[in-house]
Amino acid sequence: EVQLQASGGGLVKPGGSLRLSCEASGFNFVDYALGWFRQAPGERREGLSTISGRDGYSYVRDSVRGRFTISSDSAKNTVYLQMDSLKPDDTAVYFCAASRLILGQAPTFFEFEHFGQGTQVTVSS
Repeated sequence: EVQLQASGGGLVKPGGSLRLSCEASGFNFVDYALGWFRQAPGERREGLSTISGRDGYSYVRDSVRGRFTISSDSAKNTVYLQMDSLKPDDTAVYFCAASRLILGQAPTFFEFEHFGQGTQVTVSS
């Protein structure tokens, strides 16, 4: 059974940083892509970034590129999201997700199958 445990959320002031972590279990890390999503109140869930557990190839959505960085540690079965220069609009519940690689590549955001529980990120002064 795929299990994803996200942590690292909290309250941070505008301009601050947070690093989210997601521990994965129940599947072979190198056969999956990992991703980060978020959902703000009243909004649809939004895909932010993906990374291949096989080769580390990553993708970051344009709207957060340059501020958010995804990384992974296959030895720890863990994926991270480093978030810098945070803005109030970044306030949301952040989720990690996993899905099998498709022909060796990460699926699109819409194709992700497994989601963990979220961690709340609040950016406020």
